[in-house]
Amino acid sequence: MAKIGLIAGGGMLPVEFVRSVREKGDTVIVFALKGMASESLNDLADKIHWFDLTQYKKFIFFLIKERIRHIAMLGKVDKNVIYNKDIKDKAVTDDLDALKDKKDYSVLEGITKHLARFGVHVIDCSEYLSHLIPQKGLLTEFSPSVAVEGDIAFGHTIAKNLADMDIGQTIVIKQKSVVAVEAMEGTNEVIKRAHKIAGKGCVMIKVSRSKQDLRWDVPVVGTETMDLLVENGFSALAIESCKMYMVDRENFLKKANENNIVVKVL
Repeated sequence: MAKIGLIAGGGMLPVEFVRSVREKGDTVIVFALKGMASESLNDLADKIHWFDLTQYKKFIFFLIKERIRHIAMLGKVDKNVIYNKDIKDKAVTDDLDALKDKKDYSVLEGITKHLARFGVHVIDCSEYLSHLIPQKGLLTEFSPSVAVEGDIAFGHTIAKNLADMDIGQTIVIKQKSVVAVEAMEGTNEVIKRAHKIAGKGCVMIKVSRSKQDLRWDVPVVGTETMDLLVENGFSALAIESCKMYMVDRENFLKKANENNIVVKVL
């Protein structure tokens, strides 16, 4: 039986991970971020420690106390944390200052190297979450229109280029024009902003990086994503196969079908 640690941010992906680890008979110790991680983790984890991003020493204390050797990092974390002036721990601020830049990959790579100093290795979570990875094809009950197919094809290459530049993994297209691009604000805000700019009928495309490291920042869609697409009158969602997680697939697709939103996996 393996013991797995989890640094848990927001959303349902950490919850799915904990359930899967437990179902496989392994033990999971959760280090949950206050104000971000789901309270339901209290009842699911073998053990849980809550801390905020300013409590670095507390996190390291429990990491060592629990004898964690393998850890996952999952869930939404506000990317503007790198500008958090409340982080006073010199070890953290020195590591952040030493990064060559503040791109997602640079920050996550820095965290991974820092954890390795304590003999802790960040793992690829797909062993426990393979059931959430969608395969290529049309997932909804109806096919996209010619116009929507055109927007998907138009936006896919642009989205890949932006993801590979570590700008963001989501782009919104309407009538073969780029409406909105994700940066530090995250996917949810991009959806809202796109609707303000272009109204109904937008197409969202979410991709992984060409050299996506499955230990870090794997793209996720779930019912919260679909609720926002419905609320903001989107026509379609296109996502990539093999390097993305779809949480609560049944309800996700049910909502898509009920609201005539095409879901296609590229």
